[in-house]
Amino acid sequence: MKEENAAKGNSLTLFAFFAMTASMVMTVYEYPTFATSGFNLVFFLLLGGILWFLPVALCAAEMATVDGWQEGGIFAWVGNTLGERFGFAAIFFQWFQITVGFVTMIYFILGCVSYIFNWNALNNVPVLKFIAVLVIFWGLTLTQLGGTKNTAKIAKAGFILGIAIPAIILFGISIAYLVQGNPIDVKIGARYFVPDFSKVNTLVVFVSFILAYMGVEASASHVNELENSKRNYPLAMIILVIVAIVLNTIGGLTVAAVIPQGDLNLSSGVVDTFKVLILHFIPNGTWIVKLIALLLALGVMGEVSAWVVGPSRGMYIAAQKGILPKSLTKTNKHDVPVNLVFVQGIVVTIWAAVLTLGGGGDNVSFLTAISLTVVIYLVGYLLFFIGYFKLILKRDDLKRSYQVPGGKTFKLIVAACGFLTSIFALIISFFPPSQLVGKSIHEYLTILSVSFVVTVLIPFVIYSITSKKSR
Repeated sequence: MKEENAAKGNSLTLFAFFAMTASMVMTVYEYPTFATSGFNLVFFLLLGGILWFLPVALCAAEMATVDGWQEGGIFAWVGNTLGERFGFAAIFFQWFQITVGFVTMIYFILGCVSYIFNWNALNNVPVLKFIAVLVIFWGLTLTQLGGTKNTAKIAKAGFILGIAIPAIILFGISIAYLVQGNPIDVKIGARYFVPDFSKVNTLVVFVSFILAYMGVEASASHVNELENSKRNYPLAMIILVIVAIVLNTIGGLTVAAVIPQGDLNLSSGVVDTFKVLILHFIPNGTWIVKLIALLLALGVMGEVSAWVVGPSRGMYIAAQKGILPKSLTKTNKHDVPVNLVFVQGIVVTIWAAVLTLGGGGDNVSFLTAISLTVVIYLVGYLLFFIGYFKLILKRDDLKRSYQVPGGKTFKLIVAACGFLTSIFALIISFFPPSQLVGKSIHEYLTILSVSFVVTVLIPFVIYSITSKKSR
């Protein structure tokens, strides 16, 4: 397979694969959310990294290197341990959440473009915003029809321009700002490190940090195109865990230090932080801020591009096995499942209409849709960890080039941390958002609960129907 892909020009280097995976996980627009926790963010990022991010990365690395499990990502891992029915459910849940995630990611891009061109209507006029979402999404989708080689190029550019360079600039100017002795808006010290877990809101906040790490396993559908995958996949995962925790900590602390809590805007907080710091040193440097806003937008475009062909690749493998209509197995000359990608695009278009034209951020339907994607994805992670337990306890004889270090007992502890944290996050995610009051809370919980049950059942119904037809 490796030689075949290389011949096609689709072989992924370690850096290309790392950039693709990093683009799916590391998002600068999460920094303001982290910053709302003040110095507690360091504790939350470390705890979330140890209890959830690291277990997902390590378990994924082991399952991705099992002989014969290199194609299909989470579909292959769960399918080979729990059965094809559950494997399809896992990849369906991963795919489902990103169809909504695309829209919220593009909202950030539009915010940057709106700032660059002083075009407020782009953010405030629903119809214009909807059209802009479609232009960006379909434009990026079309670029992915060129195959993995194109995806890798865009991911590398997005990571370097939209994540690495802004992070380095942010780190440099924030250090210079501190060295000058300027006041900061975050209290730093041992007493501010550990949050008060007796408050329910603290638990809700902690879950938001866990959710920021979601997606680390999604690039595994391309592991069969990765050069020396049995060595490079685990290596990419370990590097990513370290880099993500460090950059998220620096980014979140910088935003918290520069922007007062009362003025913190979750949508524009990152750009606001650059604006404060750059204008402090260069009063006429608005053009620099706009340039950085452009870089941030390019970074998120790289993220969208990486996700377009991530879960859809796993769904393609499911279609090849007859679980989805045969028409979805059609690929172009670059081995991209074009029909599946276009079906995905239609679903995203529908979500864009619902989320953009159906009301603002305080709208019950909007908040329910966002929460639904979270709880559905978490169910996928529960299947992922249960599959890993099955691998370790009942199929430990299977050959793989990487294993979580420490023996069977430590492997089970690592997986248990991730599994229990996922259950905790799933329960907390049903707590109503703070902006909802009165009857809206009951409406939110009712819609979310019913939608959750229906969505969980969908892949099993599809599998049941297609399996009967194949008999």
